[in-house]
Order: sequence, then structure tokens, then C-alpha cells
Amino acid sequence: MIVTTTPSVEGRQIVEYHGIVVGEAIMGANVVRDFFASITDVVGGRSGAYESKLQDARETALHELEMRAANKGADAVVGVDLDYEVVGESMLMVSASGTAVSLR
Repeated sequence: MIVTTTPSVEGRQIVEYHGIVVGEAIMGANVVRDFFASITDVVGGRSGAYESKLQDARETALHELEMRAANKGADAVVGVDLDYEVVGESMLMVSASGTAVSLR
């Protein structure tokens, strides 16, 4: 499955549009990990614990996006957009959306 932020795939022709597909992931951050991240993990303005959680959420959302595109018979998703939101005080939501297409 080709997943790209561009509106097309170079060297390939879009032959069918299957509609918009979306994948979401909402991850809760562990209270203990949050506490230790705030004390020990923030060095130079970066938090490895939060970066890891963001990566997990992004990978989950993209995987869900791919599965939904495959279920529609697509072999690519173009125009992918990633959005990040904080829900409440300790939840992170990542949403990935794009257009499922078939390529030649």
C-alpha cells in the first residue's frame, strides 16, 4: 500500500477513486510515566516518553487508514493529512485522513 501526502504518485496513474478514508488513534498517557517524564525525561525541551507515545499513535492511525483503504479495494492513499489533538489532560489523538485510490 502506497501512502503519500502528495495528490498523486509519480509514474503511476490514478484509475479509480474509492473515497475518503480515516484512521484514528487515541492514546492515554500513564500518570506515573507522565510524572517521571516531567522530572527526568525533559532535557533540552524534549520528552522521549511523549515522543514515543506520539510515534505509537501515528503508526496506529496510519495502519488503520491503510486497512480501511484496502477494505475499499484501493492500493494507495493520496493526499494524506495528519492531525494531532490533546483530549482532556492526558489523552492524545492522532487522526490520519486521505483519499483511497487504485493505481495503474
